[in-house]
Amino acid sequence: MQSHSEYMSPPPGCPAHAGGERVPLHGMEFAAAPDAFYDLMREYGPSAPVELAPGVEAELVTEYGAALHLLQNPDTFARDPRRWRALNEGQVPLDSPVLPMMMYRPNAMFSDGATHLRLRQAVTDSLSRVDMHRMNRHVNRVAAYLIEQFSSRGKADLVTDYAQWLPLLVFNDLFGCPAEIGDRLVFGFSGIFDGVDAEKANEVLTESLFELVALKRTHPGDDVTSWLMQHQAGLSDEEMIHQLVLLIGAGAEPMQNIIASALRLLLADERYTGGQHSAGMLVEDAINDVLWNSPPIANYAVHYPVHDVEVSGRTLPGGAPVLVSFAAANTDPNVSLGRQTLSKRAHLAWGAGPHACPAKDAALLISILAIEKLLNVLPDIELAVAEESLTYRPGPFHRALNGLPARFTPVRDERRPAGRSSGVTSGNTSPQDNQGKSRKGSWWSGFLSWWKV
Repeated sequence: MQSHSEYMSPPPGCPAHAGGERVPLHGMEFAAAPDAFYDLMREYGPSAPVELAPGVEAELVTEYGAALHLLQNPDTFARDPRRWRALNEGQVPLDSPVLPMMMYRPNAMFSDGATHLRLRQAVTDSLSRVDMHRMNRHVNRVAAYLIEQFSSRGKADLVTDYAQWLPLLVFNDLFGCPAEIGDRLVFGFSGIFDGVDAEKANEVLTESLFELVALKRTHPGDDVTSWLMQHQAGLSDEEMIHQLVLLIGAGAEPMQNIIASALRLLLADERYTGGQHSAGMLVEDAINDVLWNSPPIANYAVHYPVHDVEVSGRTLPGGAPVLVSFAAANTDPNVSLGRQTLSKRAHLAWGAGPHACPAKDAALLISILAIEKLLNVLPDIELAVAEESLTYRPGPFHRALNGLPARFTPVRDERRPAGRSSGVTSGNTSPQDNQGKSRKGSWWSGFLSWWKV
């Protein structure tokens, strides 16, 4: 086995240049050129020692075969973070920005064995009751509403004006949120994702979910929240809240990134710009391209070996976090030659094994509909800046564009009567005031009012 000093040189700006062994997955250098870091890490073998944030160490699996093995062997690689030895021993900073994504919660993602089966079954059974025709109609309504907010301007940021909000507004319908609660859920989730006043956003989110659960206990409806509550698994209020955080949060962020990244390809990549934007196959191809080459969640699926495990000559210590790099595994040179013959779903963007994403079909449908609606309404839309000027949000887990400026021929708003305001001026408008209270112009209540016109 090679010593660390024999590996290839780290990318410029990487602290490993200064003699550090762990590869940092935080900072602007990683966000700007992750593939260079993955190439470096492959020199370590099937996995590499990384630093997720200052003081937070982990192992990152970069090889496709090793990643698949880890994801499909829950008896050896557990998901419950209460096994995290360094955290239990006080070696991890409690104010670390990555802890909210890694600490234990009583939901299906962070559980094992019988508990996982019980919670997972409640989730999958409830999601299976979603009427895809109803969801199709709602996605189109939400997309039309969001597009109307900027279509007369002739320009938009397709991240902050469109992709960021569409999944959250679709989920508000699926989960049965009334206007006031829905506004605060949008505020809470968007604040956590953006890291803007995250403490207040988390407080508003928690309070809103408590209210939603209490509402559905007394007034159940035809929605995922009510179905979860009625499931034979008998979820407690605490379990309900944490399943909702998982389903909405883990759905909205990846979907935002899929929509934005696929739009980047369709507007700027010469492989796609010559085609007809309305062609469904072209949109599906772009999304498949994103899932293979730039998955929305690049590095995650935190596991904890139940004992020391040797993988291809590297020892993974028991109780130490081991993550899967979906991005590196999908672009593993060992599988690149056969990718043309692999199934479109052979990528690992949705995970694999017992913890694979239970909502991938719905997520694909929402993403495809959202992109097709935008391109059909604004057929001459194009990127408003040079593609090389686009930047990505720093962070170890996601692959997320900061923005996607676009321009197009302004479209006259035929729906809104003269002199009538939509109540929302731009995707950059916060849906709440500083206290997190709903106000005129909030996204969800604004959509509900718009739809009644």
